[in-house]
Amino acid sequence: MPCCRLRALCQYETNKLVRIQSVRLGSLKWSLNGAILLFICIMMLWNRKYQEFDLVVSSVTTKVKGVAQAPLLGVGNVVWDEVDYSGPWKGKNTFFVVTNVIVTKNQKQGKCAQVPLKGRFCRTDKECEKGAWDQQKHGIQTGSCVKFDLLKKTCEVSAWCPIETRTTPPRPALLAAAENFTVLIKNNIRFPAFNYIRRNILPEMNDAYLRNCHRGNDSLCPIFRLGDIVREAGEKFSEMAVEGGVIGILIKWDCNLDRLMQRCLPRYSFKRLDEKESNKTLYPGLNFRFAKYNTVNGVEERTLYKAFGIRFDVMVFGQAGKFSFIQLIIYIGSTLSYYALTTILIDWLIGTSCYSTEVGQNYSERKVESIQDKEKCILCVSYIDENNLRLVKRSQKKSLQVIKPMSVQPRKEDPGHLRAILCLLQPSDDTNDDVQPSLDKKTNPNAKPSRPAWCMCDFCAPSSLPEEELCCRRTEGTCITSSPLFGQLVLRRSLLEAVLLYQDPLSPSVKKLQTAALRHCAYREYISWRFGVPPNDTHPAIPSCCVWRIRREYPSPDGQYSGFRPVKMTSMQACENGEL
Repeated sequence: MPCCRLRALCQYETNKLVRIQSVRLGSLKWSLNGAILLFICIMMLWNRKYQEFDLVVSSVTTKVKGVAQAPLLGVGNVVWDEVDYSGPWKGKNTFFVVTNVIVTKNQKQGKCAQVPLKGRFCRTDKECEKGAWDQQKHGIQTGSCVKFDLLKKTCEVSAWCPIETRTTPPRPALLAAAENFTVLIKNNIRFPAFNYIRRNILPEMNDAYLRNCHRGNDSLCPIFRLGDIVREAGEKFSEMAVEGGVIGILIKWDCNLDRLMQRCLPRYSFKRLDEKESNKTLYPGLNFRFAKYNTVNGVEERTLYKAFGIRFDVMVFGQAGKFSFIQLIIYIGSTLSYYALTTILIDWLIGTSCYSTEVGQNYSERKVESIQDKEKCILCVSYIDENNLRLVKRSQKKSLQVIKPMSVQPRKEDPGHLRAILCLLQPSDDTNDDVQPSLDKKTNPNAKPSRPAWCMCDFCAPSSLPEEELCCRRTEGTCITSSPLFGQLVLRRSLLEAVLLYQDPLSPSVKKLQTAALRHCAYREYISWRFGVPPNDTHPAIPSCCVWRIRREYPSPDGQYSGFRPVKMTSMQACENGEL
């Protein structure tokens, strides 16, 4: 046993191929394979699938330049430089530019009336809770109800007074001139896997170049005008400057580090990142507050600024690729499966009306080998009054005569067998071996006294096995055993002996052949005559009337018969051995 297991391991299995000699199919095959190969090569070069990739590691610094003059209410014209409009509000990979402000001057620590919010007024001190505070108020309530104007009273608060009263920013924006400010973006990148370092200020960019470069003329220029950034993001600077917003500056590095095709340059794009519709968000734009403090006559005062502006977020992403033999092999291996599309398409074309039914059926029979489960025995039935073959499942309960067929297939003739039989059926003077059944059912020696319910020809014998309950006819009529051809093609001894001798020329003398060999050879001749070439993996079932007629002509000495045993076709050796 261990030796057998080791031998089983030393085996190789491969698929079976069917080669079709066809100019059309061959041309179609190579055309499809060529198209697939072209597609694979294009995708490999386009997506650089032959390379190993590494993601970018980046750092960004920015420098904004520009000066603007803005008229502030109660202050006058104020000059804003880089310190004023961007100063301390720089973050990682981001910078901020003030575009609009609301100014509240000369605030001091004291007590004053709260600005009414959403109709919140008071009439008496009882309506004002001392020490109360919420996020809508600018201070802590003192518990008093004081006049806000001639008609309205609000709760008094301890806060920086006077309280900021304006809530909407001025239109147009006070610092709309920030549209002409410029920003220098310095981006340093590194690809650790390849130890490659690069920056967006290229080696050939000198001071003279940076003073005069403009994005409209050079897409690699690292100096950007803020108005151009907002415009390329699909926005209008004068409208966005009123309430502010967030703009994304996207720098993409797509680098090819192969020597012959080396290229590593940045690509810039811009996009607005926040919600721009004021009616779709509760707090539109971007704003925050800051104050400037001073002391007047020993009292600390401040000027409160509510600043609106645009925040620019610089986002860097990308990858670098370099040739890798391993990646190339992996890509080639993964694309070999695409060639299966050629087989699928051609198989589909052969199976459709594009090709003749005969070609498709022949190809299918040669390519696909159907194997039935041993428990599912498919029987093939042929009736004398039908030209088709019926395929039915074997049943242990129902008679084979009444079982509904799974499918009906056309009968396929066996031309080789037909030619051989016609050659063997030569006229003979010896009439002793010829069997001439009578067409009269009353004088036929095969007539049975008791006719089973499933019999249609009156010559079938009862059986205890459902698979043996089969008649030669589907409807009532003359039995096939009454036909002269039955005697000539099935029962004729000289024909059977010739067939056995033809199959085995070195067999013993035909006179010494056993009756069992002749009987089973007669079974085979009946199958070849009435079934032709049975469908694959099916078992021809011989009608009861024919079986008993053959048995009476070539009986068993002991009167015992093996009965119905499903087989595809009885071999000649089995005929000689008396096996079914």
